[in-house]
Amino acid sequence: MTNPAKPIPPGHRARLRYKFSQNGADSFLDHELLELLLTYALPRKDTKPLAWALLKKFGSLQAVLDAPAEKLTEADGIGPAAAQLIVLVRALFTKYARAQMSAPVSASCPREVIEYCKTSLQGKREEFLEIIFLSVRNTILGTQIIASGLIDRVVVSPRKIVECALRAKAAALILVHNHPSGDARPSEADIEMTDQIKKAAELFNIELHDHIIVAGARYFSLHEAGKI
Repeated sequence: MTNPAKPIPPGHRARLRYKFSQNGADSFLDHELLELLLTYALPRKDTKPLAWALLKKFGSLQAVLDAPAEKLTEADGIGPAAAQLIVLVRALFTKYARAQMSAPVSASCPREVIEYCKTSLQGKREEFLEIIFLSVRNTILGTQIIASGLIDRVVVSPRKIVECALRAKAAALILVHNHPSGDARPSEADIEMTDQIKKAAELFNIELHDHIIVAGARYFSLHEAGKI
């Protein structure tokens, strides 16, 4: 039989919300941020033990936000509503990061593009390859996940990349690719694939600006490393 929910300390939620409104997220520990977030999905529960349960299960705040809804509900006390709220926060942040790239970007990939790349594919358990389509003025035309594969490799056709770029009327591309292993360094296969895509795109006057590999909070830019 499930134990009744612990009573919420008098004024505790109000104090959390006031603290956030006055000082922002930097004044909070990770469990406090999760505790505050969960209050919006669970109005009649003490969310502090639920926040700790999530951190214990997944190991970090980042891992909690990266987790799919079905895994979140495996934590004690986390139901579908709370899980959906956490997944929604991640989805909103991904949209926000994409919107931050609305201004023109350079081939050297400014901070906004790097942050989008990390946000878009961070936490994925398989490898994915995403394309960022750019106009002649280096404004973002759109993005598309073009391939997914096994943990240790992505199988992709340069021809398919070019066809997608032509449909998007792109003048340039940035490739975004994740390494679930946690090591952002490119493999020989990654470098070879990049070279093949670059050569195929050049046949249609499409420039490959960069191939960015993300692994958790780390990234590797082949452009920055002089490999493009």
